[in-house]
This record gives sequence, C-alpha cells and structure tokens, in this order.
Amino acid sequence: MSKTRLEAFSDGVIAILMTIMVFDIKAPPGADWASLLSVVPTVLTYLLSFLYLGIYWNNHHHLLQITRRINGTVLWANLHLLFWLSLFPFTTSWLRSSQFSSLPTATYGVVLLLAAVAYLILQTVITYADGPDSKLRQALGSNFKGKLSPVLYVLGIAVASWNTWVSIGLYTLVALMWLIPDRRIEVTIQQMGSTFHEESQP
Repeated sequence: MSKTRLEAFSDGVIAILMTIMVFDIKAPPGADWASLLSVVPTVLTYLLSFLYLGIYWNNHHHLLQITRRINGTVLWANLHLLFWLSLFPFTTSWLRSSQFSSLPTATYGVVLLLAAVAYLILQTVITYADGPDSKLRQALGSNFKGKLSPVLYVLGIAVASWNTWVSIGLYTLVALMWLIPDRRIEVTIQQMGSTFHEESQP
C-alpha cells in the first residue's frame, strides 16, 4: 500500500468520527439564554474531542510526509491507532450525558492514553521500517511532549474519582500543549526537500 492510500483512508476515518460527534449536539430546548447555556457543556466537550482529533490528523499527516516505507506492521499499527480514535464519539457522549461523573471521566482519559500509546507505537514501527537512517528518528529527537502526555493522562485518570474537573483540566492541558505547532518534522521535511533540490541541479 502506498503512503497516499494509507493517508486517504486515515483522513476519511477521522473525518467520519468528527461528523459522528457533532450529531450528539442537539438544539437548545427553548429560545432563551437559559436554554442556550444548557447545551454549553455539550459543545465544550465536543470542542475538546474535536481538538484532539484535529491534532491527531495534523500530526498523522506530517508523520506520513516523512515516512519512506510502508509495510504490514505499519498498516496494523495505523489501524490500532484508528481503533482508539474511533472510541472518541462514545466516550465524549458518555462524558457529557453523565455530567462529568467519575467513571466516564476516567474512561475518557483511558481512551486518550491508549490513543497516545498507539501513536507512539506507530512512530516506532515507522522508524524501524525506514531503517537505521530514518529521518523520522532524527526529527523526533528526545520526543519530550510525546513522553509527557501519557504521564498527564495517567494523572488525570487517577484523580477522576477525587475531582473530575482536575482531570478535564489535565486532558485540556495536553491538548493545548500539542496545539502549539511542533516544527521538528516540518523542518526535517524542508531540509529533505532542499537536499533533493540541490541533488537535482545539473
């Protein structure tokens, strides 16, 4: 399978997940401000999950740009990531309908954690598929944010039984942390393009 086909398939799945989540937002029961305010938690929960899916879509796109080889292990690792992302609509709906109760909040964090682990696995198998001169390995470096995120998820899951708003705050913090553009892969892609251009000159 080519990178283009893998990316198109993944893009389609993520787009469907975003669409499914928005169906859970119902119109306010009335036409006053109180009715509008009653749907704010639903909209904010959707916004957080939409933001996460957008971050995964963005990073996945950059990841495949720097990937040179696709093998069976990469395909299965990619499906593994998509599986956990496909649970976002369920956990988002449960979190909202339960009014941010402990178990749904912890479950939301578990799915976020396992999606992050799945993404790290995908990165790892791509670096092995690309070989010892993997550009992705060079671009990732120490991957501080990738290692910190699971720690914050675990902390959010652990405190869900004590204070769910602290958990939601930690989940939001991770999203905001990844919202800041990560230039490592983009810089590597630009360097690869410059090298290719120089080598192509007569």
